[in-house]
Amino acid sequence: MTSVPLTKFGAELLKEELHQLKTKERRIVIDAIAEARSHGDLSENAEYDAAKERQAFVEGRIAELEGKLSAAQIIDPTTLDADGRVVFASTVDLEDLDSGAKVTYQIVGLDEADLKLSKVSVTSPIARALIGKSAGDVVEVQAPSGPREYEILEVRYI
Repeated sequence: MTSVPLTKFGAELLKEELHQLKTKERRIVIDAIAEARSHGDLSENAEYDAAKERQAFVEGRIAELEGKLSAAQIIDPTTLDADGRVVFASTVDLEDLDSGAKVTYQIVGLDEADLKLSKVSVTSPIARALIGKSAGDVVEVQAPSGPREYEILEVRYI
């Protein structure tokens, strides 16, 4: 398995989810299966089928998270020294050259990307356009609405 890049914050989120699944969700599913079994005939027991499906989902997610965390390359943005270039985990202030709107994005791993929190995946078009660039550079991003140009105002490692 190849390494999975994660920010320190993203790794903590995955660890919290894994802990929740192992300590709480497993117990809830086991109790639901036991309750459904107590109702008798399992061949026509929808509660039992639903509980078993939930168990499969929980165990699958646990295995997925354990795999990602074991292959994780955890990057703490505060320890980066990239000479002002945009790299994984950096925070970038941009100005849209058409509208003048200013936006800020942090480049993160696929699992922690959340546009509402201004976190974009390293595989997204905007992140791919920004990687390796520095403050003052102008980048063109192929957006769904067409090409857009942004000027990099500042690159931070926070």
